[in-house]
Amino acid sequence: MNTTNLIAALLAWGMLGQANAANTLVFCSEASPAGFDIAQYTAGTDNDAAEPLYNRLAEFEPGGTLAVPALATAWEVSADGLAWTFHLREGVKFHHNAGFTPSRALNADDVLFTFNRMLDPQHPFRQAYPAEFPYFTSMGLDRNIESVSKTGPMTVVFRLRQVDAAFIQNLAMNFASILSAEYAEQLMASGKPGDINRRPIGTGPFMFSRYQKDAQIRYKANPDYWAPAQVKLNQLVFSINTDPSVRLQKLRKNECQVTLNPRPADVAALKQNPRLKVLEQPGYNLGYLAYNTLRAPLDQLAVRQALDMAIDKPRILQAIYQGAGQAASNAMPPTQWGYDPSIKDAPFDPEKAKALLAQAGVKAGTEITLWAMPVQRPYNPDARLMAQMLQADWAKVGIKANIVSYEWGEYIKRVKKGEHDVVLFGWTGDNGDPDNWLGTLFSCASVGSNNVSQWCDPAYDQLVTQAKQVTDRPTRIGLYQQAQQRLKQQLPITPIAHSTVNQPVSAQVEGFVVSPLGRNSFTGVQLVD
Repeated sequence: MNTTNLIAALLAWGMLGQANAANTLVFCSEASPAGFDIAQYTAGTDNDAAEPLYNRLAEFEPGGTLAVPALATAWEVSADGLAWTFHLREGVKFHHNAGFTPSRALNADDVLFTFNRMLDPQHPFRQAYPAEFPYFTSMGLDRNIESVSKTGPMTVVFRLRQVDAAFIQNLAMNFASILSAEYAEQLMASGKPGDINRRPIGTGPFMFSRYQKDAQIRYKANPDYWAPAQVKLNQLVFSINTDPSVRLQKLRKNECQVTLNPRPADVAALKQNPRLKVLEQPGYNLGYLAYNTLRAPLDQLAVRQALDMAIDKPRILQAIYQGAGQAASNAMPPTQWGYDPSIKDAPFDPEKAKALLAQAGVKAGTEITLWAMPVQRPYNPDARLMAQMLQADWAKVGIKANIVSYEWGEYIKRVKKGEHDVVLFGWTGDNGDPDNWLGTLFSCASVGSNNVSQWCDPAYDQLVTQAKQVTDRPTRIGLYQQAQQRLKQQLPITPIAHSTVNQPVSAQVEGFVVSPLGRNSFTGVQLVD
């Protein structure tokens, strides 16, 4: 067997040694994705797994939040703001993979398939492969997009019912990744529409090779990528490791070259290692506690206020974040434009909390469930310990919190169904617009998806809806600040912290950029000696 064939065989058998030998980069990720049909999912783990495979009409510039041309080379907006016309890039090829050989390049039919599947519950593919699209619906796009049509083979027009100031930012998000209509037709004909989620086809810089749950995902370079200079790796491997100590051990041994979410206590030592770099950025994120407002006794504002003021937040920040985070009092980070700095937390006051609970008729010893994430997230480095500290705080005011956890994918699914009483959750901003926080997480439309508090407040909803329908930024800021005040008053969540993002990488890695949007992209990334 010659050297080339030997390397290929070792890769195929999972016997990867030094990654540089085959120009292979290994990313130590923290959890298994639920699937690869990214329109169905919202978690960062799912977005990371889909990122190498797909492109959108517009995409965010590396390391920023500006939407720039991608599969669309240009777009125009009508004078009334209701019609968006996109001009598609010529010659973009879908992957030759998973038994699929495309007969044509990207065209308007692919864009129409991608969005009409989400828009139309009666769409033939959606009937054959039922799916929900939480991001699309939580942002109200299912109601606001009146139609998606083509005016030529390479021109697509979106018609809106209302002005959407964040529309281009929304289309740059992963849920709007463009799928192959031709591949979908082949799957329908073969009776395997679910393979769109298991055997993905996109236009991205890497092609899907294989996935073993809780072990690894393998990708290979796309030889036909429309921006060939951005593909600098032959192979990309996601090594799935839920334990942060295992991820760091592999990084130190060069068994992976990029990882994420180190424990705060490990950061100083990582920075001293000459073979590593630690990329640092202020966190565009929020770790928070969400109260299920549809469940007694949490449906009472006084109860939520009591639980909120019984939390010793400084103690939690010291123990969990260890200097790598700042206390959060608002529903979005201070780095987000439109943030209201006047919002403050209620003072820590266990005695007042006891009185509020008594007035609400909640007896000492009342039990609730407190759900804790099973994985590290950028906004919460140790959810289990945080849950234990909350449990102790609430025990002092007479509330018995029983800690619950599930595998990450199952956890998300059950939380969105509202099975919890109180849940530790969080968010990293996706598109740089306040609506991605205040609308996506707390609007009535997002109940059942990203609004895990199940909170629907008409006064609040009117404010965030109105803010999205105007394009003047000062006007939008005023409306969003009113919404933040209303949210703080009604308290469907307790904000805990905004964490600093520390991302360790091998010194051999060049071109990797920490995204403020929490994306781990390997486009343009290379390994050097």
